[in-house]
Amino acid sequence: MRSKKAIYNVLTNLLLQIVTVAYGLIVPKIIIDCFGSDVNGLVVSITQFLSYISLLESGFGPVIKATLYKPIAMRDKKTIASILKTSEKFFRKIALIFVIYILMLCLIFPLIAKSDFDAVFTISLVIIIGFSTFAEYFFGMTYRLFLQAKQKIYVISIIQIITYILAIVFVVVLARLGANVIVIKLATTFAFLLRPIVQNLYVKRKYSIDLKYTSLSYHIKQKWDGLAQHIASVIHNNTDIVVLTIFTTLSEVSVYSVYLLVLAAVKKIIQSFSTGIDSSFGDMLAKNETENLRKKFSAYELLYMMIATILFACTLILITPFVQIYTSGVSDADYVRPLFGCLITLSEFVWAVRLPYSTLTLAAGHFRETRKGAWVEAAVNIMLSIILVINFGIVGVAIGTLVAMIIRTVEFVYHANKHILKRDIRHSVGKIVVSICIALVAVAVYYLVPMNISGGYIDWGVGALTVLSGISAVTILLYGVIYRKQMKGVIEWVGKRVKKRR
Repeated sequence: MRSKKAIYNVLTNLLLQIVTVAYGLIVPKIIIDCFGSDVNGLVVSITQFLSYISLLESGFGPVIKATLYKPIAMRDKKTIASILKTSEKFFRKIALIFVIYILMLCLIFPLIAKSDFDAVFTISLVIIIGFSTFAEYFFGMTYRLFLQAKQKIYVISIIQIITYILAIVFVVVLARLGANVIVIKLATTFAFLLRPIVQNLYVKRKYSIDLKYTSLSYHIKQKWDGLAQHIASVIHNNTDIVVLTIFTTLSEVSVYSVYLLVLAAVKKIIQSFSTGIDSSFGDMLAKNETENLRKKFSAYELLYMMIATILFACTLILITPFVQIYTSGVSDADYVRPLFGCLITLSEFVWAVRLPYSTLTLAAGHFRETRKGAWVEAAVNIMLSIILVINFGIVGVAIGTLVAMIIRTVEFVYHANKHILKRDIRHSVGKIVVSICIALVAVAVYYLVPMNISGGYIDWGVGALTVLSGISAVTILLYGVIYRKQMKGVIEWVGKRVKKRR
């Protein structure tokens, strides 16, 4: 059952990532073409500033999910209901505080952003973009965490797929009708508003959960220890754009966001192979299946590292040529930044390397044990980005992010191997070294053999297939030779799962 759920989760999440990538590429392209780079930069910047309200979550979400694993495994309905009630009360408080934060941002943001936009226009966007986040905290966050802990992530994915498709349809139709950006963002907000409401109704009806008369006496352990993890995550995802908003221009924010569109697409594909895995690991840990966990993690680690290496090595070569085509005809900003593209891709590659180990660490509930590293990562990212952006601009923030990511990744790899899997760290280091070598070769190829993109997307697509084929062959060959026994075990395990599915 656990394996079936993991397969459903991965497949539906993979489809979700495809739809999300489509949304991420279509909507900004329409905004840039119809309204310009400054408007796109404004939308991106507002979205990132609003994201900082999640700092109030204090890392509570992952802690709640980790706390739910054991009572769900033991089918302790009373404890589950008590945890959910505590969670719901907490997130609804955040939703109300978020309203105050939106009002404050309406006053402050027009003064921070270096733009010529009318204050009423900017404030309208802040309110519209912020409303869907308010609804997520007030109606849906608790029930999303429950579905994740229940290994029913495929339900969340299906709901999100529908809302993203609706949003894409709204944007395309309204843009063709000549609607302004306010109307377009209002339509997408309506689509995303459906997500938390549907999640809420589904859980209550499917599992007959009624929290009205549930006790609030449940004490969440490590509630504040998750804060450091959460702050590090929020800073990683948002600091660069905030720093660029304050120290540079909205057009630079737009440039950054376009490269992030491509990387977000790659990250979503990577995450689709890890979605639901934390729930499986959490279930094994709750049942003390240490040997089974070590065996399953080793197989997952090998497959994951191969996939991550192939995708990010290809991205190092393909990202700047793609951005060049994507922004062709746009003259209000310089989007072709090869050095920045390389550096920001490397920083996200380092993030991808650590994902299996951070997933396992948080599934084990080791928030307190790894909080110091989270504070270090956050501090390094902020300080380096601010110092370097003054002299190096957009490249400076990429360097700050890369350095911070390396520091944190080392900690997660060490902690997961030493304290959870209880195995020699060399099991992981070897795979990481192989992946880094492949990535470095990709960088060399990028500078030595520039792609021909004169034919636009067609030439880029042909080149992308060639690059993907070559890097896939090299990666699989190297891993197959170096980790021959493990590869054989993985192939056998996948074969058994395929036969069972038939």
